[in-house]
Amino acid sequence: MNGSANGSGHWPPPGDEGVVARTPGGGSNLPPPVAAALPAVVGVKTTIPESRRSAQTLGTEREGHGIVVDEEGLVLTIGYLIMEADTVTITDIDGNETAARIVGYDYESGFGLVRTESPVPLKPMPFGDSDSLILRGEAYVAGLGGEKAALKVKVAGRREFAGYWEYLLDSAIFTVPAYPLWGGSALIGQDGALLGVGSLLVQEALGPGSPAFPGNMYVPINRLKPIFEELVSTGRLSTPPRPWLGIYTVEHMGQLVVGGISDGGPADRAGLQRGDILHALNGDVLDDVGDFYRKLWAIGPAGSVVNLRMERDGDAFDVSVRTGDRSTYHRYGSD
Repeated sequence: MNGSANGSGHWPPPGDEGVVARTPGGGSNLPPPVAAALPAVVGVKTTIPESRRSAQTLGTEREGHGIVVDEEGLVLTIGYLIMEADTVTITDIDGNETAARIVGYDYESGFGLVRTESPVPLKPMPFGDSDSLILRGEAYVAGLGGEKAALKVKVAGRREFAGYWEYLLDSAIFTVPAYPLWGGSALIGQDGALLGVGSLLVQEALGPGSPAFPGNMYVPINRLKPIFEELVSTGRLSTPPRPWLGIYTVEHMGQLVVGGISDGGPADRAGLQRGDILHALNGDVLDDVGDFYRKLWAIGPAGSVVNLRMERDGDAFDVSVRTGDRSTYHRYGSD
């Protein structure tokens, strides 16, 4: 996630003028439904007070994209762009700016929602069926900027993605070639429907064991559909929050290593340190990062106590950690 909030800017960036989906003569080779959907892609700018916890890792000024998804100015984006923001500005393709407020943020999927203070005269982009994307299938990626900011891509994979920040997607979408302005960009089907929202730049888009090849990871829109109405109406889900440790976990030489600690989070309060090696959770040996998260989330809701078998400087030790609710760790708006 680090750096992802900066996956935006002016299009095209220097040296990338050749990636846009246009013919040499200046005409468009986009399918008409795709071209018609592009005005729904807007810019998202946020400012975050320096005192907020995410400011150090994600910055105090973030830029990316979003997608207008209803006629009342509801904009879907990737959540880290709006995390702890105190101002949100939406920009349309003509450069018009409109203030917006945070509606909701779902940590489990990574989706964020904001609504403009007044409706914007833009046709919403409909939700498509992200399960229809097949390996090597074609789609289009778009950021703010219309046709000149659209890129034709292929699906390089549909597989599990485990993020080091206690994040797991069962069937993330990986696309190639890499889109340089990925944060909150729209993955659009041939029919002009929204299939996913841009989250990351990845170096191994083709998957484990394949040659390194840069691409992007998109959160599939079908992950949003079951929670969409509740997220719009209440800002968060009514299901009990998952237990959260505040550990950034990386895999290194077959071991799970603590790559970082959230200041003031549960792991920090329990005395865990960067460089500690994680071996087991409640007596169960951990295979990989995804296995760690599944076993952690299976222990019960946030607030449950977990026993971790750790190693530091060659010495093994056990530590009990009372998990927390990640949504209470961050602040929003004027909170």
